[in-house]
Amino acid sequence: QVQLVESGGGLVQAGGSLRLSCAASTRTFRSYAMGWFRQAPGKEREFVAAISSNGGRSRYADSVKGRFTISRDNAKNTVYLQMNSLKPEDTAVYYCASSTLVTLQETDFGSWGQGTQVTVSS
Repeated sequence: QVQLVESGGGLVQAGGSLRLSCAASTRTFRSYAMGWFRQAPGKEREFVAAISSNGGRSRYADSVKGRFTISRDNAKNTVYLQMNSLKPEDTAVYYCASSTLVTLQETDFGSWGQGTQVTVSS
């Protein structure tokens, strides 16, 4: 099972940017698709973005398209989420997760990290 550790969260004003990182403790990181999810208080966890094992494909939730970018560095066993033009509604705990499948569907992902808090003030 892949162990994942997220970092990079914090408090930012609306319109600002943050970059989240997720470090994976596995020698086979390049074989996993990776995803980012988030959970706001009182809401269910929702899909944000996913990237294929070689970085060649990605997909995004409609709510973040054009503002967020997922990327990965297989040499560093790390996946990133660059978040620009942040909005108060982006406030949530952000989690990364891994998948052995290629379809990048939300239900494919598991092995969650502990999460990192992102708070966007208006």
